[in-house]
Amino acid sequence: MERAKLLGFNIDKYDFDEAIEVAKSKRGHVVTINPEMIDYASKNINFAEIVHHAELVIPDGIGVQLGLKLVGNNVARIAGVDFAKRMLNETKGSPVAFVGAKAHIIEKAVINLKNEISELNVIYTQDGYFTDTERVLNEVAEKQPELLLVALGSPKQEEFIYKLKTRLPNTIMIGVGGSFDVWSGEVERAPEIYQKLGLEWLYRTIKEPKRFKRIFPTLPMFVLKVLRYGVNDVNR
Repeated sequence: MERAKLLGFNIDKYDFDEAIEVAKSKRGHVVTINPEMIDYASKNINFAEIVHHAELVIPDGIGVQLGLKLVGNNVARIAGVDFAKRMLNETKGSPVAFVGAKAHIIEKAVINLKNEISELNVIYTQDGYFTDTERVLNEVAEKQPELLLVALGSPKQEEFIYKLKTRLPNTIMIGVGGSFDVWSGEVERAPEIYQKLGLEWLYRTIKEPKRFKRIFPTLPMFVLKVLRYGVNDVNR
């Protein structure tokens, strides 16, 4: 499948079901990319390399979907929380590891997921408030999970996964942001109408006004940058 290019970064053009199958066959790092991540990668060469070397890059943010459309690529948005949940169902019975979020959040998330997915086989959990990174990396590598979900926020979660790539060649590894908060029930998912319109970010900003400073001016500036430079991507 041809990849689309947006502001210098390759993004896969699979639909949801295709992306699931590709992740299962390729294994490796799945990046659920959004405008904030592209903006950060454009300023940080190390993070840019992590994105460039990912086995699968899917358009999580509505801003990325819009940006791709502006440069002539009508690509479906794939919400990271839905992608990770589907992958849990697809790999049920296989060993799964969870890293990130607060201790009570990860605990509640795992309980809820086990109630929903009867064969879920969780072999390792670690909250995100650790300082001995090498210990956690070693423990995850020793467990050799088939699926690893990391909720440390970007770029920390992608950096954590990158350090494990050579040690977990047969593992599907996904940075899932705030997904554990949703699965735990601590954070309410946006109503379906917001999800269908790609406006979950707006719903969460209404619910959590402090997120406004994080989203703005990143999102409108991202769109303007695509309008200004995006045509060059098409010609590369």
